[in-house]
Amino acid sequence: MIPATSHMPLAERMRPAALDGFFGQRHLLAPGKPLRQAIDTGEIHSMIFWGPPGSGKTTLARLISQVSGARFLSLSAVLAGVKDIRDAVAEARAVRERERRTTLLFIDEVHRFNKAQQDAFLPHVENGTLTFIGATTENPSFALNNALLSRARVYVLEALDAAEIKRVLARALADPVQGFGDRQLHLSDEALRLLAAGADGDARRALNLLELAVRLTEGQEITAATVAELIAGSVRRFDKGGDLLYDQISALHKAVRGSAPDAALYWLARMIDGGCDPLYVARRLVRMASEDIGNADPRALELALDAWEAQERLGSPEGELALAQAVVYLACAAKSNAVYLAWNEALADARASGSLDVPVHLRNASTKLLKGLGYGRDYRYPHDEPEGYAADETYLPDALKGRRYYRPVDRGLELRIREKLDRLAALDDAARRG
Repeated sequence: MIPATSHMPLAERMRPAALDGFFGQRHLLAPGKPLRQAIDTGEIHSMIFWGPPGSGKTTLARLISQVSGARFLSLSAVLAGVKDIRDAVAEARAVRERERRTTLLFIDEVHRFNKAQQDAFLPHVENGTLTFIGATTENPSFALNNALLSRARVYVLEALDAAEIKRVLARALADPVQGFGDRQLHLSDEALRLLAAGADGDARRALNLLELAVRLTEGQEITAATVAELIAGSVRRFDKGGDLLYDQISALHKAVRGSAPDAALYWLARMIDGGCDPLYVARRLVRMASEDIGNADPRALELALDAWEAQERLGSPEGELALAQAVVYLACAAKSNAVYLAWNEALADARASGSLDVPVHLRNASTKLLKGLGYGRDYRYPHDEPEGYAADETYLPDALKGRRYYRPVDRGLELRIREKLDRLAALDDAARRG
């Protein structure tokens, strides 16, 4: 037991000593779940814990070592190198020979290891010298090499919900040895709610905030005002180049595509509140305007570009209102991916069909020589044709004659575009029939 008077941070003192005191991750640790079964039976395997800060990755690794009776060794990939791994392997060998038990090597921030460092301990995992548990906040599919992923099972840890955070705080307030139980502190419901909200799913942050609140408290009442002052200006979990960025921009894009303006506004707010560059969001809105709205409502592209310019000119926070305006408009606009699909099909043909010649009648006859070679011959000038349309004229290479890419949908302006193209197709049919 570590006394509350220790200089060790509260979050470290309050690490649970048994699984019963571990809050969160019910999807992994509830009775009958594979990880819980492995822990209960002592059948420990190499694994990777992927989850946000404060979700319990390190604590869970320590508890697994304790329950299984394995020797616990810990390295931080931020500080450790290949030599540290070799030293850990040598210690693990000595423990196996001396004590006849395995070693659990826990590597925090394992995504920081390069390929050579990750490969350094793989043979020793395979031969049973040690069991490996890695902790990462980054997507293992991108952050870790395939050799390591093939030898470890990935478990996804989730941020704690508000109820679980409150339980973490209540335990710290009640514990007379490791926490503040000896001081008989009182935390109002509003103060507890604010602390849980300020923690944003991170148990470590929750305990750090509580520790600061206690230091600022005179007497036994931790007030909501004290907590509000502590959490003022804090931002939500966000990583400007990692999974949360791409997950949230994906959610924003899908909300716009799904014509859900409220959800789209929420994800925009989450990204801005988390510190995302508003110009990155503006650029993606322009993409959404073309990919998911297109000619069903061409004003969407204009508004997205205007919002981008407003953000560049005004900066934050004024420019963010223009982004919000664009997001709402895009979400409410008629949807069409016809241009997106047409572009991809045309691009695929251009890449697959080689360098097809431009039909002679479409070529530019800019000199006498080119005219003599037939360039531009038989070209029909649409403005001189009935209805301003050269019926049954061809504009594609012969090998692609009749190919159709653009298929307007029956929504928004594209409904009118489709009607026009259908009428022109009827003129083509009439011309072919003679």
